[in-house]
Amino acid sequence: MKRKLPIKIPDMVIILLAVGLCGFSAFTVYAKPRSTTQVYIEGQAQQWVFPLDAEETINVKGPLGITVVRIHGNEAWVESSPCENKVCVGAGHLHRNFEFAACLPNNVLVMIEGNDDNEGIDSTSR
Repeated sequence: MKRKLPIKIPDMVIILLAVGLCGFSAFTVYAKPRSTTQVYIEGQAQQWVFPLDAEETINVKGPLGITVVRIHGNEAWVESSPCENKVCVGAGHLHRNFEFAACLPNNVLVMIEGNDDNEGIDSTSR
């Protein structure tokens, strides 16, 4: 013979509190506003993270010499580099999510990551 255990009012209160706490926790973790856009700079043995709206000039040391990275006016770019072909300088001003400039000979990477406010058509799609 099976005995049925009735759910009592204190049990229901505990269950509802547990479900409410789980829901609140999920909301606070997943409903966070997007982070601000950041500039990640990696050198040979160094890393920097700055908000995109910072005003900074960073000298990144690499095996060929110093690569100069500028952050100004919500854009980041490689201002100068000791590498021969200057592809990193030619990458231009970075301001959109996942844009990057890399100086492979000097082991320098500049990347934008975070909130992408410009979700329209970019200049390469026109």
